[in-house]
Amino acid sequence: MNKKISFVLVLALAAFLVMGSASAGLFDFLGGDSSNTVKIGYLPSDHDAALFVADAQGLYKDKGINTELVQFNNGGDLMTAMASGDVDVGYVGISPVLSSISAGVPVKVISAAQTEGSGIIVNDASHIEKAQDLKGKTIATPGDASIQHVLLSAYLKNNGMSLDDINESAMKVPSINDALKTGNLPAAITFQPYVSLGETDDAIDELADSSEIMPGHPCCVVVASEDFIKNNENTTKDIIAIHENATNYINEQIKADKTADVVKLLPKDIVANEDAEQDSLESFPFISGLNETYKANVDAFQQLEVELGILNQTISQDKLYWEA
Repeated sequence: MNKKISFVLVLALAAFLVMGSASAGLFDFLGGDSSNTVKIGYLPSDHDAALFVADAQGLYKDKGINTELVQFNNGGDLMTAMASGDVDVGYVGISPVLSSISAGVPVKVISAAQTEGSGIIVNDASHIEKAQDLKGKTIATPGDASIQHVLLSAYLKNNGMSLDDINESAMKVPSINDALKTGNLPAAITFQPYVSLGETDDAIDELADSSEIMPGHPCCVVVASEDFIKNNENTTKDIIAIHENATNYINEQIKADKTADVVKLLPKDIVANEDAEQDSLESFPFISGLNETYKANVDAFQQLEVELGILNQTISQDKLYWEA
């Protein structure tokens, strides 16, 4: 090859590589995406139904987003994974999110997911019929970082008691109903679908629903790490839109009395009983977005956590939310 032509090709290749590198940098600067796979953490709960529906319907793939869904036992464990950078996005309870942000973990709430959806369930043989009957009893929760821990604290406070009056024990949620059924556990506060699933068993009764403990309380949200948002702004916007679309689908099917169609899209390890699962999905609201009413409810929930000594102080909205 002519030396002059060879030299020109080398220069052209170098210029191409430099321009390619510059273009990639500009892409990131303009809100482009830098990650290949988005790791999404979740709990074994139908509170995260929008995530499961979106995944089953291929909504992420339609947007060119590769996902890896990672299951956690409770919100505290999920937020620990987010703090270490092992998870990019999470479907998780608002309580562990508030505690994490308060502790300096760089995450933001990007959408609401649902409200309410928990309950205190008891072993029928334990003869627990009112709040005072819980005194001295062992009550299982998903963990002290969970929203169920906050709801239990609120329930006891509303009835003139406190956590000092009971024995709180952290337990893996899928194991709670079995422990109640066998009589090894007198009471627990858990999330759906395990409340509805428990009601299918004659040995288990619901003592109080979270809609009674704290009507309209915020529960699960969609969060993303600040680093992920910064480097993947367009993908973050797509994830928010996907969540909204999946939420709308769920609500439309429930309204049309086609909840069974939603159940078919949920993971098998969550759907132990299809009838109970339908009851569960219809028992609490699925929502998306971050409107002012929702933010006001979160502010009220934060104030409760301050009163209960769970948070030292409330978190300002600019530190809590990211909106496209």
